[in-house]
Amino acid sequence: MARSTPRQIKSQQTKKKILEVALDLFSKKGFNQVSVDEIVSVSNTSKGAFYVHFKSKYEIFIEKFKEIDDFYASFTKSIPKDLSCSEKILLLTKSQMVFLRDDLGKDLMRTVYVSALIPNQPKSLSDTDRTLYRIVHSFVQEGQDAGEFRKEIPSEEITMLITRCMRGTLYDWLIFGGDFDLVEEIQKFIRTILVENISTK
Repeated sequence: MARSTPRQIKSQQTKKKILEVALDLFSKKGFNQVSVDEIVSVSNTSKGAFYVHFKSKYEIFIEKFKEIDDFYASFTKSIPKDLSCSEKILLLTKSQMVFLRDDLGKDLMRTVYVSALIPNQPKSLSDTDRTLYRIVHSFVQEGQDAGEFRKEIPSEEITMLITRCMRGTLYDWLIFGGDFDLVEEIQKFIRTILVENISTK
């Protein structure tokens, strides 16, 4: 494997600096209140450097979502294969909420939700081609093939219900006070969805 050149290393460092500064500014001031000019000023970079790495402010979020999806993909590999599909989904959603709560935090997630409402921007939260959606869908299909879930309900519909619960629980976490237990709430919602879709054979 070829080693990175000093120029490549510097370029990656610049990209990381822009990303970190932009996310910090978004969380403090709100997405719409931060300009590219401010990002490059605070990060002590240039507009040229910014546009080498990102086409727009919104691409900062796309980059962050890659990190989130990498977490989902890595965590899924650690789930024991002998668990039922219901248990796999519950374990995934529990770990998802712990990661979003502890590693990303409310400020960033609030900004992600607000930015998702901006017209003409990619809708990462609702993208059915995202890693998270595909993982949940694979568990649902596996459960249907094994007779664990009802087959008369399309796998896409069950998957959408589960991922909608994820988004809704995160939204409630953002608007309610500190007493809202993100992990406990997602488990309650997902269990309800799964019970409704368990096969009675």
